[in-house]
Amino acid sequence: MPDPSPQPPSRTLGDILAAGERGLAARGVDEPRAAMEWLAARLYNCKRLDLRLREGDVPPPAIVEALRRGWKRLADGEPVQHIVGRWEFRGHPMKTDRRALIPRPETEQLVDLVLADAELWALPAPRILDIGTGTGCIALSLALERPQGRYIATDISAEALELARENAQLNHVETVRFVETGDLSDLLDPGTVDAIVSNPPYIPSATVDALGRSVRDFEPRIALDGGPDGMVVLSSIAEEAAMALADGGRLFLELDAESGQAPKMADLLRSLGFDAVTTHKDYAGRERFLTARLADGI
Repeated sequence: MPDPSPQPPSRTLGDILAAGERGLAARGVDEPRAAMEWLAARLYNCKRLDLRLREGDVPPPAIVEALRRGWKRLADGEPVQHIVGRWEFRGHPMKTDRRALIPRPETEQLVDLVLADAELWALPAPRILDIGTGTGCIALSLALERPQGRYIATDISAEALELARENAQLNHVETVRFVETGDLSDLLDPGTVDAIVSNPPYIPSATVDALGRSVRDFEPRIALDGGPDGMVVLSSIAEEAAMALADGGRLFLELDAESGQAPKMADLLRSLGFDAVTTHKDYAGRERFLTARLADGI
């Protein structure tokens, strides 16, 4: 005889997302709804916006269980980018894990600045160096969008370079040379590079400890900590760029928008022989980027 007792109704995807959002919000997770939707989109192998068409569906048990596991990792502070294992940067897929910083939308603006430099791209095959490449997102995006360039991507982390090479394979890019080094003099002759671009460690050491746990505990400190004032690596890059760049060569830097680094770095660049030093604001209207040109020699 069938069991006459009422059965609990099956929960729809919309119900699960809402419950997950509430639980994550109670645990202090940033943008909890978005995090749940990214998890679900990965499991359904669809775009996040397409989930709206599925919110009334009852997910199969395997997806429900996978969402539970993902929710637990989110609640423990792990970034959703690590959980889904892949993140888009300028429309290009990038593998993401603990080996390097997660590509961020602001850094897409840094790439925009490089792409917008008409004089750089007037050269038939500009030689471009990406310092602190991490996932490789900058160099690989440039190689995909400006294949005429000659690219070198460096990092002091062998693990980050391994991830960058994996992303090169993922995006079918064979034109970027990856090099483990922290000293450009070991890699390049003076005056042989047309452009240098970098999103280096620029957060003051004391500030790193105060970052949210999804950054502080899951992304490599070596890619975040820029020393007491956040400018140790930035200053080193500026000094090396003054030697490595050809006359008229370009420098593109991402900075900490919170600690007033832009005017200090601008003064340093001018003292090193750069001109056309210009600050650029990010999407939030903060001074986050610097571009400069190495003045022609005597």
